[in-house]
Amino acid sequence: MSAPANSQWLDEVLWDEQGLIPAIAQDAKTGEVLMFAWMNREALALTAETGHAVYWSRSRGRLWHKGEESGHTQRVLELRVDCDQDVVLLKIEQVGGIACHTGRRSCFFNRLETSGWQDVEPVLKDPKEIYK
Repeated sequence: MSAPANSQWLDEVLWDEQGLIPAIAQDAKTGEVLMFAWMNREALALTAETGHAVYWSRSRGRLWHKGEESGHTQRVLELRVDCDQDVVLLKIEQVGGIACHTGRRSCFFNRLETSGWQDVEPVLKDPKEIYK
């Protein structure tokens, strides 16, 4: 993946009032949606430039290089924008196989059952071992 030489492509994105755009990380091979996050202009530009996912952390109030603490980085193979240009899709390779801070492959591990939300995906690694 390579970023365009100019930044015009960033101007074509429809940023929200906080200067953010929703970003979905999808496994490039399986199509599985692994996580959702936010990007600002700098995060999207850095992602395109480096080929590694960079997000805007609303809770930290700063750029967040995916895997900076856990080592579970995302190699970006392709960037897409939806028809309204207000959502970004990252087709990625999830390094280490874990995308979620809970130690699961995907952040979407809760499924609605008749009894309510149920965890349906296993913890692959204890978060206490990931975040020391």
